[in-house]
Amino acid sequence: MDQADIPALLSRLASDEDAARKMAVFKLQSSINDPSFADVFISSGGLIILRRLIMGTGGNTLAYSLQSLSRLLEVDMGWDIFEGPTAGELVERIVELIVMNPLVNILRGAMSILVALVSHSQAPRSSSRAPGTFGFRALKPAVAVYPQFFDLVIQQLNSADHALCANALMLINSLIRDAVSAEQPNPDSNGKPVSEEWPKFIKRLQDLGLIKAVYNLMQSSALQDLAHPLLEFQSLTKLLLRKWKEVRVDLERPEHRRALKGLHLASAPSRDHYNGTTNGDEAPEASKKGSKRHNPEKWRRLGFETESPAAEFEGAGFLGMMDLTDYVRKNEDGFQKLLLEQSSRPLSERCPVARASLSVTQTLYDQFDCNNWAAGLFRLWKATGAGQGDFEKIVELVRILMDQVVGSSGRSKDVVEVEEDLLEYDLARLRELQMDLLEMSFEENWGQHLYQVRDALRNESLSFVKEQRVRCLLQGSWFSKPAPRKESQGANFQASRAGHSTPWRYAKLSHNRRYLHYADFALRTELDPTLEALTEKIDLSKISSVVSNVSMTNDDEKSNTQTTDTSGPKTSASSIGGASAAKTTTKITMFGFTSAEEALRPTGDGKEQPLLTLYPLNNSLASEWLDGMLMLLDQAPLTADTQKLVTLVGEYSLKIRLLNVGMEAAYGGPPPGAGVVPSRQGLDDDYYYEI
Repeated sequence: MDQADIPALLSRLASDEDAARKMAVFKLQSSINDPSFADVFISSGGLIILRRLIMGTGGNTLAYSLQSLSRLLEVDMGWDIFEGPTAGELVERIVELIVMNPLVNILRGAMSILVALVSHSQAPRSSSRAPGTFGFRALKPAVAVYPQFFDLVIQQLNSADHALCANALMLINSLIRDAVSAEQPNPDSNGKPVSEEWPKFIKRLQDLGLIKAVYNLMQSSALQDLAHPLLEFQSLTKLLLRKWKEVRVDLERPEHRRALKGLHLASAPSRDHYNGTTNGDEAPEASKKGSKRHNPEKWRRLGFETESPAAEFEGAGFLGMMDLTDYVRKNEDGFQKLLLEQSSRPLSERCPVARASLSVTQTLYDQFDCNNWAAGLFRLWKATGAGQGDFEKIVELVRILMDQVVGSSGRSKDVVEVEEDLLEYDLARLRELQMDLLEMSFEENWGQHLYQVRDALRNESLSFVKEQRVRCLLQGSWFSKPAPRKESQGANFQASRAGHSTPWRYAKLSHNRRYLHYADFALRTELDPTLEALTEKIDLSKISSVVSNVSMTNDDEKSNTQTTDTSGPKTSASSIGGASAAKTTTKITMFGFTSAEEALRPTGDGKEQPLLTLYPLNNSLASEWLDGMLMLLDQAPLTADTQKLVTLVGEYSLKIRLLNVGMEAAYGGPPPGAGVVPSRQGLDDDYYYEI
């Protein structure tokens, strides 16, 4: 619309005919967001006519009028309409429309105007403006007339109209931001600073179901239309959490004192606790006469470190108080049961419930600024068998748990599902994550030193596994003897049949680890034979090599057969086919030289003969005996089981050492005095460089 048409437009807007007004204001809403057009419209007295339309019309004419004013405010013009003696009536009219009018197009426009009105409180103002013209205070007189205003605004968050939902949430956001703004030094009508009223206002909104309504919006399919106000609401929630966290718990404040007293009463203290007796004995005579002495562990019983609990809220602030009292209020029976359960344990093993709640508050504040799930910490405390000296370690585990569960949850995941995931998360996996994070942290900061520690620990774990394998040999084991094959002929077959009459062989290492004793038996007895019952023995110094078809590295290579020679680096491997390997009996054969001359040959290829063959009953036993013999003869182990065990022991040793290193040791900086320039006191200029 051209600016020259503005006088005619104003004439139609002021007409007594509703049809003319409706058409004029319909055209106005599409042109008024042009700043040059708006400037002429305002200077021509258009605001007076627009105000009259809002105050006295209804239906579509009213809806178009509200939309026109909203678009005018969007270009930061027309604010004079909210100043002067009649401004309060206009605000009250808009609030009335939100409370009384059911039409969606009118509600959208009215809420949009109030969003602009409240948000404008942060804009620079001239000194001539009266306090309360804009912002949250501008609505207070009207809200006093319509106290159901906030309830109805929150109800609109459930509207099927996405635009109306967005406008309602933007209005709530603007009200919250203005209420908690630090730049509101002006007192309200009662002379009380507004900054002290924001907690009551926020609590009022929460009691009306604000959090649940916004949560439902986040789960809905309208997320794309509501993304901006929802993200703004999340930011404001973080701002609120920060402000609550910054509020210092002060027992001089009645609400803080009542909250602490409520915690104590919810813990169900017995009469003995009031009288100062905790062992169930009869109270002293003074108690019977009405004397009430405080229990010396009144607050420590709840999990505080001292009997001055207010000081322990310093880190979490009043936010920690809110979370703890909210948890107790919702789980009073569970809280009492938990305290009773902990009181039955030794003092050093009790989980400090109050400290646990405060730590979870701090963890969630750092992680995601969300609600308090202290149950996860209690579960970890019980599952790990922690003592009070392990409290900080459990808190660190909770941080990792929150990061994994809360941090990876999508927007559509229900809060109850997240709580279940926290309670059901696999603790072994959590421990692995903690170890991985520790390792990454130390590798990043210690690098080369960590690799050196790993090498040293591998040598230690190799020695440990060697001792374990040798102890298996010292304990002794049963081995089978395979039946002779039918195709065997002649004397060899007869000898095999005779040998098969004793199908069991028992072998055991002597206590001095110098001889391997063995004997064959017809039956496998329940009690293992003694060393004296083993009639045969082999001097370990006579063994030159050990041959076996036990797996060398992993299951894919289980068809390999190894030969290890103690006289030198003579190691060979022959492949057995996959199908036949499954049918081949696992065996370990020990070889020795036929004579001392053969053993002393410089080429190391003297003639060998088998000294003993063992047929292990399973792969585990085969691994123990093969690698036990090799390590006893100062050879490297070969089997996958042993290599895995060496790696496992080494990794656990490293992790145990990492857990015992405090963060201050890793990141504590240089030691005291490092980098200090030495004093030159007593020195002169007579110096030289030695080249």
